Amino acid sequence: MRIAAQSLALAAAVATHGLPAHAQEPSFTPVTEAMLLDPDPADWINWRRTLDGWGYSPLDQIDTGNAHRLRLAWSWALSSEGRPEPNPLVYDGVLYVASPPGIVEALDAATGELRWRYRHEHETDLTGIVTTRNLAIYDDKVYLTTVDAHIVALDARTGDVVWNVAGADHRLGFRYTAGPIVVRGNVVASTNGCEWYHEAKEMPCFISARDAQTGDEVWRTSTVARPGEPGGDTWGDTPLMFRTGGDSWTAGSFDPNTNLIYWATAQAKPWARFQRGHSGDALYTNSVLALDPASGNIVWYNQLLPGETHDMDETFENLLVDHDGGRSLFKMGKLAILWELDRTTGRFLAAHDLGYQTILDVHPETGAVTYRPGMIPEEGVELEFCPSIAGFKSWRSMAYHPDTQAFYVPLLVSCERTTFGPGPELVEGGGGVGLSRRVHLMHPDRPDGVGELVAIDVDGDILWRHRTRTAIDSAVLTTGGGLVVAGDWDRNLYVHDARSGDILFQTRMPSSVSGFPVSYAVDGRQYLAVPVGTDPSLWSGISGQLTPDRQRPDAGGHGLFVFTLADEEP
Repeated sequence: MRIAAQSLALAAAVATHGLPAHAQEPSFTPVTEAMLLDPDPADWINWRRTLDGWGYSPLDQIDTGNAHRLRLAWSWALSSEGRPEPNPLVYDGVLYVASPPGIVEALDAATGELRWRYRHEHETDLTGIVTTRNLAIYDDKVYLTTVDAHIVALDARTGDVVWNVAGADHRLGFRYTAGPIVVRGNVVASTNGCEWYHEAKEMPCFISARDAQTGDEVWRTSTVARPGEPGGDTWGDTPLMFRTGGDSWTAGSFDPNTNLIYWATAQAKPWARFQRGHSGDALYTNSVLALDPASGNIVWYNQLLPGETHDMDETFENLLVDHDGGRSLFKMGKLAILWELDRTTGRFLAAHDLGYQTILDVHPETGAVTYRPGMIPEEGVELEFCPSIAGFKSWRSMAYHPDTQAFYVPLLVSCERTTFGPGPELVEGGGGVGLSRRVHLMHPDRPDGVGELVAIDVDGDILWRHRTRTAIDSAVLTTGGGLVVAGDWDRNLYVHDARSGDILFQTRMPSSVSGFPVSYAVDGRQYLAVPVGTDPSLWSGISGQLTPDRQRPDAGGHGLFVFTLADEEP
């Protein structure tokens, strides 16, 4: 295990509302592009630590032989507003964490002492989906995206605002919930909130790049094909104002070898085809896009679910793993199908269905999708299908372990009975996802519970499953010590053996284990940082409805709990 020597100066002051008062500025080594591409094992400086999206830390001080000695090192309460889905960054002994209402806090990663705090002043009321999933760091700045569609660069040493720009017009419904990544000196981020009809909306949802030093926009790429452009005819003759969807609420990945950014998009809106008024493929929704980092041009795309019609998103993380002599991209969406694409060309390679979904079939050689009989929604007709619109897999990221060559996937296994209503009226200011009535159901294959952490290898073979009464409510972390870390709605934190699935450590947290666990080291000591909180999202709500025998706090309890090894055997 290589751990870089940490040289830290204590910050003297706290920054509040972006107006820090500090007696002296701590020393700071700027984060370079080379560091982002090959982070020091002690650090966690990309949202999934590395830009290939693995969610893997090579640290091995905590391993399968001593994980039972984990103890709490420190904890920190986070804002109780919004959805608790934080993804901490750690660099040179400082932990940076965002809270939903646009708060960023810098903490001493060994002790939990506050160094500075920033709170964004929003231009709009904090309503609807309020979350901030990840930050980015580059040079001497930390980058935040906000619910009112701003991108903010903060001085990593002090929390001072370096620049603050409106990345999109929040008055048209745009917002950021995913944070950015930094590629080739640009801050790359994607919008969502793209379900509303506005004449002034010259571009639907988009991915954009801004100069990391100035905030100036470098390029902008629409995730919806516009009339007269390639793919524009896949929306029929629908005017641009009514081409909605293509949101992206998960940050992308980058491969310096192919020199491509990989980003994925969500479904068209409204959700059902009949509500949209056409049955076209609706490019570039539910697609993986490979973008040129210099221009933002789409080099290739693969639309996994053309003309999707149940709200089955494929907008989640892209994991870049070399497999069978080639460069592959793996991902999984709400249907719990593990897709494999050639990340150089976008060519379909394989699809491995975990076997829970009842909606469609995928051709094993071409990847072509065929809906099963009776599975395309019609207005007013009751339809039962699995998964529910929350999905088996959601924003809770899976992780990869290079030793087992397996992915570790958090799941909510449930179904629903739904009647889709009429689509929204096609008028300016209208829009939305489409009305429906639904009842959530236990999956017939899982009458005992709704949660599952599954280990599936690159060839689609299941290594092990850990089934739980309630949903796995966090992303997954893997480590060089052979560990897999995740937690459930019922407040249980689990540390598994990556090979066998055995539970090596388990403890009850004050609230649901949520957000993104990470691992890092300071002065040669390894830590596990685990976020918790009461997530009011549909995913968490389903778990509460279908497993009423399990209870958790009604609200609040958002925080960060950091573990390390006890010095001696307990």
